[in-house]
Amino acid sequence: MHRFITRHEDEMLVEIGDPIHVITESDDLWCEGINLRTGQKGIFPAMYATDLTFLEEEEDDSEGEYRKYNLQFLGSVEVQCQKGDEVLCQAVNKVALARRCNLAINPPPVCTLEISQYGIRMIDKSKEGHESDSFSHFFALKNISFCGTHPRNDRYFAFITKHPVDMKFACHVFLGDRSTHKVTDALGFAFKRFYQEYMAFTHPTEDIYLD
Repeated sequence: MHRFITRHEDEMLVEIGDPIHVITESDDLWCEGINLRTGQKGIFPAMYATDLTFLEEEEDDSEGEYRKYNLQFLGSVEVQCQKGDEVLCQAVNKVALARRCNLAINPPPVCTLEISQYGIRMIDKSKEGHESDSFSHFFALKNISFCGTHPRNDRYFAFITKHPVDMKFACHVFLGDRSTHKVTDALGFAFKRFYQEYMAFTHPTEDIYLD
């Protein structure tokens, strides 16, 4: 919710939008946690963060706040551009071909994608104890530049991310048991909510009272 600048060695830097795994919360309203974006562990004021609860995937079309999907993670590849259907299709084709060549030796792991207005959390469910943050990776929504399904096979879903520091881009490719259009729609809805919250925070409106 708010940026927290550290002043002591045991404190943890928090930027707006950072995902945080809370380990303990003290009575003095300070928490110990791990910043999933930076991997840093430390303490921070509880008022600088808000609690998020990721819900199970829903099969209806209601616009909930979070969505969860189980997909096969095929791999990632560096791309030259941050967006575009052609860029996404070329990346999907390249990753899918490489995966088919090694399918018998290295089958793709099943991952859970948790999508919210804060970003995408990817959990490798093939690992024992996958509930631990050691087997998860978080992509902040502000670093996601493009997403979509393959136009000739909508079981393939991919999204492109920008490196937090360097001008580098990567495309992450997934395969579903059925059409992944719902995944794309969920991410589009997440962007809509992110923009609404951003505008509400940066351009607050005042109530007008009429006599």
